Amino acid sequence: MELKEKIKELNLAIDSAIVASKGEQESFRIQFLGSKGAVKNLYELLKSVPNESKKEFGQLINDIRSKAEAKLTEAESLFENSTETKRSEIDLSRPEEDTELGARHPLSLVRREIIEIFNRIGYTVSEGPEIEDDWHNFSALNFPPDHPARDMQDTFFITKGDGDPKKEMALRTHTSSVQVRVMENSKPPIRTISPGRVYRNEAISARAHCFFHQVEGLYIDKDVSFADLKQTLLYFAKEMFGEKANIRMRPSYFPFTEPSAEVDVSCTLCHGKGCNVCKYTGWLEILGCGMVDPNVLDACGIDSNVYSGFAFGMGIERIAQLKYRVTDLRLYSENDIRFLKQFKGAY
Repeated sequence: MELKEKIKELNLAIDSAIVASKGEQESFRIQFLGSKGAVKNLYELLKSVPNESKKEFGQLINDIRSKAEAKLTEAESLFENSTETKRSEIDLSRPEEDTELGARHPLSLVRREIIEIFNRIGYTVSEGPEIEDDWHNFSALNFPPDHPARDMQDTFFITKGDGDPKKEMALRTHTSSVQVRVMENSKPPIRTISPGRVYRNEAISARAHCFFHQVEGLYIDKDVSFADLKQTLLYFAKEMFGEKANIRMRPSYFPFTEPSAEVDVSCTLCHGKGCNVCKYTGWLEILGCGMVDPNVLDACGIDSNVYSGFAFGMGIERIAQLKYRVTDLRLYSENDIRFLKQFKGAY
């Protein structure tokens, strides 16, 4: 008889069912004791059993239901007792385990410090794309297509443009490209810094890398002078390296500034007396700067007859090298835990 076979199968299914968690308990209840469960179906089949056999099969079905209910109750009791046991085993007076905290990367520390120094004198932060077109990376900065100054920077080109500079795309070689975007979309006065990663196609060594980080600054307004530039950089040097720090400026060349200068800071180790780090000169080079070339202002839609300005740029790795005495640039990107742990607790 069909009902007899169903009862036998259900009996075996209840015996083999595993109920070891809250989720399994609920699944067991729905499968066997739910409103559409297996036991309910047996009662439906009982209606088709002859009257003389209904008492016998009814008792078998009741036994099956009782068996399923007993197994569910037993599982619930075991689960609750197990949970209570685990809770009672927790020692609330035990000290927490030590959790080793990470450390900020030295470049992040220096980047933040540079930003805060310039924030205090009104500089905002500007950011831009790392993949740039020729206009923002070169042409707007006074780099004509045949200008020899383009050879100063070994570029990672993404699209060469087949001889058309307007179609060239490259990884930016400096964050001056961000300054171009700011000048195109803002009206003077402009006072901003542009921190970010830049790329140069150079051999990796202790003193050079194919990518590094810069912070470039730009100030444009009426009657801005070279004296304003010098005082701004002197302020930065003293804030970054201490009140005793001093700077000197040496004539240099950059396509987008005229006049241009390299800036040295008095050696942070010997305080200008001379040591092997500064090669006994008492000075360490930290950045380049200059007055924004009028051609750059005009290219960006700013009237060079009305406005003037200055720009400067520094490598974050270089500043971190002087601040933390790091001798190998490769350490910044090797993720050596022994190196990074040294900066734990630093701001």
